[in-house]
Amino acid sequence: MNKSDLPNVDIESMRTIDNQAVFEANPSEHKPRILLLYGSLRNRSFSRFATQEAARLLNHFGAETRIFNPSGLPLPDDSDDTHPKVQELRELVQWSEGMVWCSPERHGAMTSVLKAQIDWIPLAIQATRPTQGKTLAIMQVCGGSQSFNAVNQMRILGRWMRMITIPNQSSIPKAWLEFDDDNRMKPSSLYDRIVDVMEELVKFTLLTRDRSDFLTNRYSERKETAEAFRQRIDQRSTQSES
Repeated sequence: MNKSDLPNVDIESMRTIDNQAVFEANPSEHKPRILLLYGSLRNRSFSRFATQEAARLLNHFGAETRIFNPSGLPLPDDSDDTHPKVQELRELVQWSEGMVWCSPERHGAMTSVLKAQIDWIPLAIQATRPTQGKTLAIMQVCGGSQSFNAVNQMRILGRWMRMITIPNQSSIPKAWLEFDDDNRMKPSSLYDRIVDVMEELVKFTLLTRDRSDFLTNRYSERKETAEAFRQRIDQRSTQSES
């Protein structure tokens, strides 16, 4: 690379795209690990029912699933991170390779129950970003007509958490009409959409889980690390001279 062509970059931190790293990663042999979060604590929670339907579909597509029960999780900053429910959530996040977030829409937004779960997931745990490079599927349930406010918010949050949020999504209008007395979702085009979303999530997870470190390796972070290293070397040189 000719430095005169790119005078504003740190040449040592630049990388060419390694095609072999993209296409020839050694595939993991275990099932894709998917964590599912839902956003309501009601006894008859349609976001929980939709999440359970999603988990059944994911299992059919070959994934291993775990559903986090948010009951008992404290509000963010109302406890420290040693709280057992916080520890449980963070361990599940670190275990997972992909996630599903499902929230009711309340007052035109995602619920505080789901947001609290996301807020307890830090961007970094001991220098490791627990959500970076992991896949994410988003769903919402509506009490009335179909809306997309909650999934739009969750899509923004997924990007903020540095997740690979898949293109497809699900929004279930009048959710109370879509589940039977056994809390199973009735056959419909809305159910078919959840099938589509879960199938897509597993595919994206399989494609990216072994490559996430490469896909999220950033020039700006390499540059910052290189500058810190050079500063340490400069300090050692100065100390040795003195």
